[in-house]
Amino acid sequence: MANPNIVDVQTIKGNTVYLIPANTTANTWTALTANANYVNRVDFMTASNVTSAAATVTVSINSATSGGGTAYRLAYQISVPAYATLVVLDKTTAMYVGESQSVVVTVGTASAIELVASYEEISDT
Repeated sequence: MANPNIVDVQTIKGNTVYLIPANTTANTWTALTANANYVNRVDFMTASNVTSAAATVTVSINSATSGGGTAYRLAYQISVPAYATLVVLDKTTAMYVGESQSVVVTVGTASAIELVASYEEISDT
């Protein structure tokens, strides 16, 4: 894995991505996995419940791509009340996702949780 020198940055691109898990199994959020020679700094992530009943959400960063490796949970089976939003990450709790890691989301009710994340794609080339 190439881990860019973020002190000598050449490129920073801002992005916003979305995920609505349509099932209750683990969903790899592929848009947050860094491309080769990049690292993604995830600055903001929310999980909004768009239904009239509480729904749970789990978000983890995994030590391998495609949801593999060990899952390190950022949020674990948190119940999001009806029509409410959970802030999973913000600028004070940002994280880096490298090219050999992945972000995985599991929800308790299919299509109940809408996730939004903003991140910076950083490269030293």
